[in-house]
Amino acid sequence: MASGQADSSSVATPRPGHYEIDIANSTVAFTTRHLFGLLSVPGTFAISGGTANVAEPITESGVEVEIDAASFRTPTPLRDKVVRSAMYLNTARYPTITFSSKQWDGETLTGTLTVCGVASPVVLHVTESSVDEHSFTARATARVDRTDFGVTATRGMLDRYLDFTLTVRFVRQ
Repeated sequence: MASGQADSSSVATPRPGHYEIDIANSTVAFTTRHLFGLLSVPGTFAISGGTANVAEPITESGVEVEIDAASFRTPTPLRDKVVRSAMYLNTARYPTITFSSKQWDGETLTGTLTVCGVASPVVLHVTESSVDEHSFTARATARVDRTDFGVTATRGMLDRYLDFTLTVRFVRQ
């Protein structure tokens, strides 16, 4: 698809330029399993900021995303409090989760996710995007192993993998 063309059914390439994340219209959703894999747990995080610098060629582009670690939410508030504690995310000490990528081929972002001060490589797969004159929205997925970040409490009781879906709207500056 040509740069800058609108298309909501596939991965569209945004126009080159500097974009900032529209945090009001961006989300991080996840699912994991607990009780030895018997039950699914959905949840969300809030995106607190970030940018995309879109270059031509697209492979020279970069993305930075900041996630508010204390915004961790599931349907169970008691669980949320425990996950935000030092036992898991330690949000008092590590308030921000970051993703940084300088490798973007239009369909994948290869970068570094930093959780609890520990950085590990992660690949985001862009599954769809839409582009207009002043913004673009992208949906991407990734599977993350929490033990890569030292989050190892209650092994066996909680699945080590979380499946993430990010829906992020970027506004051209």
